[in-house]
Amino acid sequence: MNAVTEAKKGRPTPAVELAAKLEGVPLEAILQGLADGTIVVPANRVREVRKPCGIGRGLRVKVNANLGTSPQAIDYEGELEKVAAAVAAGADTVMDLSTGG
Repeated sequence: MNAVTEAKKGRPTPAVELAAKLEGVPLEAILQGLADGTIVVPANRVREVRKPCGIGRGLRVKVNANLGTSPQAIDYEGELEKVAAAVAAGADTVMDLSTGG
């Protein structure tokens, strides 16, 4: 189910409903932002997003933590420590930007 397609029809997905609730904004504001392209609700086709969030105009600031290995720096344990620290600190998202190793 594509959130933008559904939003344009005025039908929220469960993730969109939860994002509106977590953001503390009216559901209609999220639907309009999705339809206008000023808000996104990230999704993943492979696995369920644990905490759907809205990103965009009129919504709260999100914190993203980047981590990753490179051909010059391969430290898996160190990267896992970064993930744990980011989650403990309340990061909204964590991205693996590994380029090698």
